Amino acid sequence: MNNQIFEDIRAALPDLSRSELKVAEWLLANTRIAIDTPITEVALVTEVSEPTVIRFCRTMGLSGFKELKTHLIAALHKPQSYVHHDVSVEDNATGAAIKVLENSVHALVDLRGAIATMPFEPAVSKMSHARQLVFVGLGASGHVANDACHKFFRLGIPCSTATDSPTILQKAAIASTHDVFIAISHTGSWPELIRAMQTAKDRGAIILTVTSPGSELAQTATCAFNCHTPEDTNVYTPMSSRLAQLTLLDALQVSLAIKLGDLAETNLRLTKNALTQTKELET
Repeated sequence: MNNQIFEDIRAALPDLSRSELKVAEWLLANTRIAIDTPITEVALVTEVSEPTVIRFCRTMGLSGFKELKTHLIAALHKPQSYVHHDVSVEDNATGAAIKVLENSVHALVDLRGAIATMPFEPAVSKMSHARQLVFVGLGASGHVANDACHKFFRLGIPCSTATDSPTILQKAAIASTHDVFIAISHTGSWPELIRAMQTAKDRGAIILTVTSPGSELAQTATCAFNCHTPEDTNVYTPMSSRLAQLTLLDALQVSLAIKLGDLAETNLRLTKNALTQTKELET
């Protein structure tokens, strides 16, 4: 997300009520202060009620003050422009390294701007009741699936991976209610993956997708996490898109741990202690 939130507020000014206009003008003039200011203080300094602040947020198409602050933070932390180019064979080592880092920064900033619209709450709710979590991916996305599985199993929910077409298709064929499949794909266009997720969904499984919005894979989703970073993968394997996928799944794992509460904390402590005890025995 760029500065769209500011543009939306300015465009709405002529149609706002007198009280909402006070909130809008204060936000535009004090954006950096606003992101750390609770709603009670915003209401106080603008001389309006808290419901008026909430009403302003909803006028802007947002669910409330928390989502407004999320959009403001994202807009403030996104640069106005990027010197952004794909790596080419003509680049020297330093130039290529700079471009890779720029692409990665760009991908994470874009992801930060989109977080507010992603279905974390429903996804975490479904995962917390899962019989098992199945992380699915082909090619480079298979490595992301393996990484996610390695992190999520520590929360105490049975986890597995499927990173080749035959395994994906077979796991989908025996899917059942309370199974949650997390399908990861940069393009969302692999036919076998799409067919497998539709099969699993037809059998009652929950499908979470981390893929390009509007893709065929995303259309199979119960909860779709739109994660698409433009990059040329004709020569190079996915780079910045893989980083965005990993970061998004890290955020989902932390959110699930919070949802599980004491159970997750206990399991994380036990898995950490198991490694600590192994190191002590080795020394």
